[in-house]
Amino acid sequence: MSRPEAAQADERTEVRARPLTGNEAIARGAWEAGVKVASAYPGTPSTEILESLAGYDAAEINAEWSTNEKVATDVAIGASFQGVRALAAMKHVGLNVAADSVMSQTYIGVNGGLVIAVCDDPGIHSSQNEQDTRLFCRLANIPVLEPADAQEALDFTRLAYELSEEFDTAVIVRATTRLSHTRSPVVIGTRTVPEDKPFIEDPNKNVTLPAVARARHPLVIEREEKLRAYFEQSPLTRWDRGDGSFGIITNGTSYPYVKEVAPGASVLKLAASYPLAEKTVREFCDSVDRVLVVEELEPFIEAAVLALGIKVEGKAFFPRVGEFSPEVVRAGLAKAGLAEAPSATHEWNVRPIMRPPVLCAGCPHTGGYMALRALDARVAGDIGCYTLAAVEPLRSIDTNVCMGASIGNAVGMAKAGTETKPIVATIGDSTFLHSGIPPLIDAVYSNVDITVLILDNKITAMTGGQDHPGTGRNLRGEEAHQVDFEQICQAVGVKWLRKVDSYDLGGLYQTMREAAQYKGVAVVISDRPCVLDPVKIRGPALTVQAAGCVACQACMNLGCPAITWSEGMYDGHHKVKIDEVACIGCTLCAQVCPSDCIQPVEQ
Repeated sequence: MSRPEAAQADERTEVRARPLTGNEAIARGAWEAGVKVASAYPGTPSTEILESLAGYDAAEINAEWSTNEKVATDVAIGASFQGVRALAAMKHVGLNVAADSVMSQTYIGVNGGLVIAVCDDPGIHSSQNEQDTRLFCRLANIPVLEPADAQEALDFTRLAYELSEEFDTAVIVRATTRLSHTRSPVVIGTRTVPEDKPFIEDPNKNVTLPAVARARHPLVIEREEKLRAYFEQSPLTRWDRGDGSFGIITNGTSYPYVKEVAPGASVLKLAASYPLAEKTVREFCDSVDRVLVVEELEPFIEAAVLALGIKVEGKAFFPRVGEFSPEVVRAGLAKAGLAEAPSATHEWNVRPIMRPPVLCAGCPHTGGYMALRALDARVAGDIGCYTLAAVEPLRSIDTNVCMGASIGNAVGMAKAGTETKPIVATIGDSTFLHSGIPPLIDAVYSNVDITVLILDNKITAMTGGQDHPGTGRNLRGEEAHQVDFEQICQAVGVKWLRKVDSYDLGGLYQTMREAAQYKGVAVVISDRPCVLDPVKIRGPALTVQAAGCVACQACMNLGCPAITWSEGMYDGHHKVKIDEVACIGCTLCAQVCPSDCIQPVEQ
């Protein structure tokens, strides 16, 4: 069998190093591998993969945002059918959205190499769970490569295309938040584009009829064993020989933590935890007296090794929750009696004071949630910046499940027939296009009494300001067709539809009251660009005339970070003040001020 990694090294005719994040390295690896089509839906920590690919020549690679992760995967699959190499990128929960396509494609295989980059989020920095993608890989019978640093992120991604085509399978490259966003020196190579392959005219491979799938399932199992044999002999599976009293099996970003904390230990670093290199694992375990498994999140490797009848230890000492670090690994080894326990005075035991998350100064979502709080509605929330309305001071969201769930949740609440409050679903523009349209159709079809508040800030804000079909621009910033939300709502049968300026508090309050009284599905579109959008709409900054301030806190209830308490006392009271640099002049505070003491700064 050929050695793809050897071929990869031979192709590097020019040795150059540059600092790259893990996401940038994945993008570079895909570019070097000759990828021609790349698609994704933005989601932290994976967003920068496609943004990085957009920096390469558009004539070389077609890189575009898709409306959701399933569409992104289907686009990549389509390109693979046509014989070119393709990439789909997403965060771990995005893989759930793409699962239907991935589970079928594993039976079909590939034509052009197909790689799915999935970035997990241990520690839940910006997600709704700590899902472990390795479990999905075993379910789908898809090999998973797990780089430990940015250099491996590039190398493994490039190699993944060779493996994909050699073994007729999609390959998942799994990163984590720490790898995705950490920058380190990376030796880069040149782009090598394989010859395009003709479309495979074979329905018995491409069409997943039951009879075809039954015939292909044994091939999937056979492929698993071939991949296992590959990882047995691959130099990617790294064995650092050391102290024979104990050994550590690890993978991904846990590896450098292990090497820092236990530099003299025998360490087996698995480049792929599925399929598991069983013979190598047995040989490693036989070479040491005691074996520990150090892996983030689920005991995936540990369970697989135990299933081989080999005694190993892992989650008895290392947590199943949270992101690992050298300190976590050191504490686990100390618990196992293999390292000195860290002192309580060590600097890693110092924890900073947490700052509650808040919306940006002048965020257009604020007005809508002020109106909902006044309405005293039962509110089903969704994924986006606006999820912060679940906490003080806005405190106006009751539920939040996943991308696009709010409208369907509201439909279920209405059908339950037990709620006495008005039922409202809130959803952002990008999320509405991602997965909000089908449940809106269901709401109209079911003829339920709910209000849908579409928070259109004309950007995918939470992940850094990416474009989508509602912005009129594509990934490269070029002009594209702009979806009309009003036309979509009308097309699915919405009869009561209003659009209101997000900064018009009076209009929002009145419109939401009218919508809540409507029998049927009412849709309100709250319309104002994100304050961080490249095209900023900024008015004169505001200031507080302290003499007129009665310290009522009405403006403080907006939760605007530009509004704070004054340092000094006025008439025996602390008054509020506005940071004129942070203020964007949205006037929301002026609209709620009962004493009219908030005025524009004199120019």
